[in-house]
Amino acid sequence: MNLINMDSENRVVLNVGGIRHETYKATLKKIPATRLSRLTEALANYDPILNEYFFDRHPGVFAQVLNYYRTGKLHYPTDVCGPLFEEELEFWGLDSNQVEPCCWMTYTQHRDTQETLAVLDRLDLDTEKPSEEELARKFGFEEDYYKGTISWWQEMKPRIWSLFDEPYSSNAAKTIGVVSVFFICISILSFCLKTHPDMRVPIVRNITVKTANGSNGWFLDKTQTNAHIAFFYIECVCNAWFTFEILVRFISSPNKWEFIKSSVNIIDYIATLSFYIDLVLQRFASHLENADILEFFSIIRIMRLFKLTRHSSGLKILIQTFRASAKELTLLVFFLVLGIVIFASLVYYAERIQPNPHNDFNSIPLGLWWALVTMTTVGYGDMAPKTYIGMFVGALCALAGVLTIALPVPVIVSNFAMYYSHTQARAKLPKKRRRVLPVEQPRQPRLPGAPGGVSGCGTPGSGPHSGPMGSGGTGPRRMNNKTKDLVSPKSGPLGASIVAMSPRTMLDLNPALAMGKPTFQPRIPTPLAATPPPPASSAGGLTASGIGASGTTGATSAPQAAAPPPSIAVSTTASVGKDLGISTTTTTAQETSKKAFL
Repeated sequence: MNLINMDSENRVVLNVGGIRHETYKATLKKIPATRLSRLTEALANYDPILNEYFFDRHPGVFAQVLNYYRTGKLHYPTDVCGPLFEEELEFWGLDSNQVEPCCWMTYTQHRDTQETLAVLDRLDLDTEKPSEEELARKFGFEEDYYKGTISWWQEMKPRIWSLFDEPYSSNAAKTIGVVSVFFICISILSFCLKTHPDMRVPIVRNITVKTANGSNGWFLDKTQTNAHIAFFYIECVCNAWFTFEILVRFISSPNKWEFIKSSVNIIDYIATLSFYIDLVLQRFASHLENADILEFFSIIRIMRLFKLTRHSSGLKILIQTFRASAKELTLLVFFLVLGIVIFASLVYYAERIQPNPHNDFNSIPLGLWWALVTMTTVGYGDMAPKTYIGMFVGALCALAGVLTIALPVPVIVSNFAMYYSHTQARAKLPKKRRRVLPVEQPRQPRLPGAPGGVSGCGTPGSGPHSGPMGSGGTGPRRMNNKTKDLVSPKSGPLGASIVAMSPRTMLDLNPALAMGKPTFQPRIPTPLAATPPPPASSAGGLTASGIGASGTTGATSAPQAAAPPPSIAVSTTASVGKDLGISTTTTTAQETSKKAFL
């Protein structure tokens, strides 16, 4: 019997989320400096009735945590999310880096997802209209917003910015966005069409010459061609709009420095500035030689197409995909360069081994062009090996090119699919979600040195077993504490069942019954009856009786062999409604009642 008691004393019961787990105390000591290794009965979550510790945490994760204490191996449950698993490990005082290698890839998937969501937040793909408080915080006048002293410019600045930079914020912003896209397309179309021969006007000079007989003659000479004058006016109108747009967006931008260093805005600056530089050069430097070379820099106007990223989330995702796949792209270029150099050298010497009068590979640099065209599977056919060894090298070059290009491409495609799927999921996510308030009911710790007895409901710190609904209580899990305190160690199960139904227990279970004021009244104990009622707990000195006809429940003292002297009792009466009254009595004749009952 002692061995059984010793084994039960070495075990501990842990109630986690309503699921009870039982293990040995020595098992919890295997990992020191954790929450479970420091369990004591003085903790607030220890229940002396059920002899268990209660934790309102996730039971599924705790099963793996307890298994970690038993086996020393921490596995990741696949039915929970990664952040939840990390929060639970942090609560129990465990390190998340101790996850086993077999579960590491599955466990760290949520970190990749969080990084993807952070990138999408920076891309600003949301079309939801921000609140006034968020706008005030974004534009730096949050204090004026709370004080109610917003000026007209502070009120108009966010609206102007939304009109020109957030195309989906309103119908007016959509209209301005359509106008901006229209001018971008017209500018690029004009830039391309003005180079067509049918769209250019020739410059003809009338040259006079002397003939052989001494008379003067003349002929027309076409020296050059210029674009039609209509393209000039189209460029003027388009660049006037671009200039106006840049100035308005810069003035109304919430952060000037972030606006200046934006890559899309830098392209817009250079493209607009190139038009004015070209205009000045045509006016003042058209007589210089090679002045047409300066027009080459006007090709930057094609880069205005990147401004369309403000109007298309797909273009933003595509650009971000190339950024995220920079390592794979670098690896692809490295292997391409390596293969080009190797196969260019091989084909150069392979074509010289056999007699080849039509050798196209006169140098290795020419072979580099052939290797590049072959590895990228383009194959212009301008250069081709003629010998058998050269053909074998060409076949190896083509196979190596297919494998080199095909291997990194799935990674790039998967990155694009990942960003695109998360973007679609965010678009379908409800904007307004229910808030869960993190409110937890406080509980008073049990005082080990407090006197015996039962504390009244709503009385803080009145005993070691404070009431469940009072200021010292914690909730419905502690409701049975009073029942245990009311039962004497020698009263047996009968007394426990009667006391469980007593008015004192009802008073503890229902806080509405505990609103009466304590009254002090003298009471003379009655003589010993023929059938003595079951006694109450000797620790608290309480007895209970049924509800009388008058609607008041009075507690009587224990039966006594002889009439004892009068004693003073404390009676607390609480009325419920209009007809029900309940009273409990604590007698000071505790020891006398014990002896009389025994």
